[in-house]
Amino acid sequence: MDQVWIRNAGDAYKDQSQSHNQRDIITQSVISIALGLVAFLAFCTLRPRWTTLYAARKRQKDAAEILPNLPDTFFGWIPVLYRISDDKVLKSAGLDAYVFLSFFKMATKYIAITFFFSLVVMLPIHVHDTGDYGLPNSGNLTSNSTESLQAYARPSPLLGIYGKKVGKGEDSAPTDLMIWMYVFFVYFFSGLGLYLIVTETRRIIRIRQEYLGSQSTVTDRTIRLSGIPEELRSEEMIKETIENLQIGNVESVLLCKDWRELDDLVAKRMSVLRKLEEAWTVHLGQPMHGSNRVVRQSSRAGPTEDNGENSGLLEGETEGSSGMAERLKTRIWYGFLNLQSLKIDAIDYYEEKLRKLDMQIESSRKKVFKPTPLAFVTLDSTAAAQMAVQATMDPEPMTLLAKPAPAPADVVWQNTYLPRSSRMLRAWSITLVIAILTVFWSLLLVPLAGLLSLENIHTVWPQLAEALESHELSRSLIQQGLPTLLISLLGVLVPYLYYWLSTLQGMISQGEVEMSLISKNFFFTFFNLFVVFTVFGTASNATGYFNQIGDALKDTTSIAYILASSLKNLVLFYINLIILQGLGLFPFRLLEFGSVTLYPIYRMGAKTPRDYAELVQPPVFSYGFYLPQTILIFIICIVYSVLPGSWFVLFFGLLYFIIGGFIYKYQLLYAMDHRRHSTGQAWPIICNRVVIGIIVFQIAMAGIVGLSLAIYRAVLIVPLIFFSIWFIVFYQRTYAPLMKFIAIRSLNHDPPFGALPEGESRYDSETSHGRDVDEDSETGLRYINPSLVMPLEDVWLAKDRPNGAQQNGTQGGDGEEV
Repeated sequence: MDQVWIRNAGDAYKDQSQSHNQRDIITQSVISIALGLVAFLAFCTLRPRWTTLYAARKRQKDAAEILPNLPDTFFGWIPVLYRISDDKVLKSAGLDAYVFLSFFKMATKYIAITFFFSLVVMLPIHVHDTGDYGLPNSGNLTSNSTESLQAYARPSPLLGIYGKKVGKGEDSAPTDLMIWMYVFFVYFFSGLGLYLIVTETRRIIRIRQEYLGSQSTVTDRTIRLSGIPEELRSEEMIKETIENLQIGNVESVLLCKDWRELDDLVAKRMSVLRKLEEAWTVHLGQPMHGSNRVVRQSSRAGPTEDNGENSGLLEGETEGSSGMAERLKTRIWYGFLNLQSLKIDAIDYYEEKLRKLDMQIESSRKKVFKPTPLAFVTLDSTAAAQMAVQATMDPEPMTLLAKPAPAPADVVWQNTYLPRSSRMLRAWSITLVIAILTVFWSLLLVPLAGLLSLENIHTVWPQLAEALESHELSRSLIQQGLPTLLISLLGVLVPYLYYWLSTLQGMISQGEVEMSLISKNFFFTFFNLFVVFTVFGTASNATGYFNQIGDALKDTTSIAYILASSLKNLVLFYINLIILQGLGLFPFRLLEFGSVTLYPIYRMGAKTPRDYAELVQPPVFSYGFYLPQTILIFIICIVYSVLPGSWFVLFFGLLYFIIGGFIYKYQLLYAMDHRRHSTGQAWPIICNRVVIGIIVFQIAMAGIVGLSLAIYRAVLIVPLIFFSIWFIVFYQRTYAPLMKFIAIRSLNHDPPFGALPEGESRYDSETSHGRDVDEDSETGLRYINPSLVMPLEDVWLAKDRPNGAQQNGTQGGDGEEV
């Protein structure tokens, strides 16, 4: 009975699928546009009112001073933002933001060109030969008979990929003109992609070299030296060894040591300080809002001072004597196995703990710590540092390895004293966890893939399948809208898990964590949301075949067809995914929906002045969260760029990158902070992943053309696959090093007055010689563990602002306003 239902349903679906899919796209578009429009209008309304959120970077970042002030009108900010030049983006936001936005521009160029040829050349030929406009049709390979398999296996899946079979007869083969056209455009679009990668890489390298060659920050002059042998583990010996290499003079050396005890004490002190601030806030009963200011009140006066041991406590009571609440109590446990407890005054208890911790920290800072094989060596010039990192220093393997140093504020000091064996063990452990999670995500995606086919739904829940077939809107929402929404949510949540895993690997800098996060999240999005989802989607649609043909699965041609047909079966899903991401969810990123939603929760949980100060900090833009999914969307556009109906995919892909580039430009310049100093090193990662997408595109097209019985023309695509693989190796050897190092010649950047170097434009010169966001942010910084030198912070207390006092004034010293 089930087989009869499936066979009859398959005939019905074959007649109705194209109209169903058009309705699915219309439904998804209406829902996405409605969601996006609501979010965008809400942002335009709230932007001038919530400047602490939507203009946080402009208000607090000195580098954003060169940016124009956006008008407070409803839409007036749009043209002003659009006219901000690349030069200002580079100077105010740095190389990382510049590279990120350059990827959107490159993707927009590629998709615009391929969309033009798809619409003007391929679509008319396809319509002339088949009468099919290539509107998406998910298709249903539903029949369980062997004859059905044979009928579908030989006619070209290339030309029937979105709808009916091609040709004038039901089983007619595709025309030679069409097959040659597709072979030609595989070469043309592949060459276009590689050409844009090369040209954009050369442009970014030129700007990067000029940008970094024009500055001489502490970071640019510092190397990270690892693998230091025991006999050289002193700052004097390291300095002598480096200077003996005659590459330059050493300004300073910081030999990393095992500061674990000190770091733990400082972390524990901050925890106690927050508890003390909470106790003071409850006792003083001071509301924290815009009319209040924050003072740093000393609560740790020693017994030798005039006011005695409780000086800080008395001062606090004097300032907040009105409206005081009863002093907070805290329970302490003591005795055998801590089974006895006692309630005592919380302020006195935490002040005493703070005093003891301060004494322990001061004592710990005077200790001699065990040295580690890692050091930060600051040389007298950027040229000396670059020669060091680009040379082999020692004839012994794994000894005196020099790498570019991260920015001082970017160093994760808790990881500097981890042994190399520990970091390797963590790296392999995290890799194993990622592999286990990959299997878990794959199993999780099986039911989502099953939702794309009513036959699969009928197998599990026949009543639901029949109900969905009779209710068009419900069918569209569940069969197409629900999988795209769930996968989009999964793509938002999983990066947080991978970020946590990346922080456990023991990397020395936050920049390395960011680069690792990009790689991990791309692997998740590409493998699970493209490769695995495609395979499962195909397998679920091919269940009927597998049940009937048995040994016929050994027929590699039939298997190849089933895999190739997955592109047809999932095209509607990918179109809906691009529509939802580009038209529906992008405006919510502009609205910063997560921050807006979580703010009331954090606001209710905030008790102390420190909590409120942290509430108004700009949210941090993480490239590892947003870049991988964007690369996946670009790869989808590449893979579908030649197939019939590609104009449909490319049209929504073009909207995605135009809207996304504009929204991210606003966030990077005005709203969100991005404190990393990776100097644009995400670009080689982007290019390598894009080339992988081009190779997948070539393999898919070679298989589809081959299944059209055009074997020789399919073979013509094979050399292109090997060329793309060679290109990755060539790119890594020639272009990637210039995205990691600074060329020595780039450091000679001072032309005669009024003259410019040959081939350099005025834009290049202005970009090269202006101070930049990285240089400004490193003024006064040096390489040293903050736990060794940071002042021991005092308690922050709330104090009513006097009449006429400025809202954002600052003072210094005890009682300093922040």
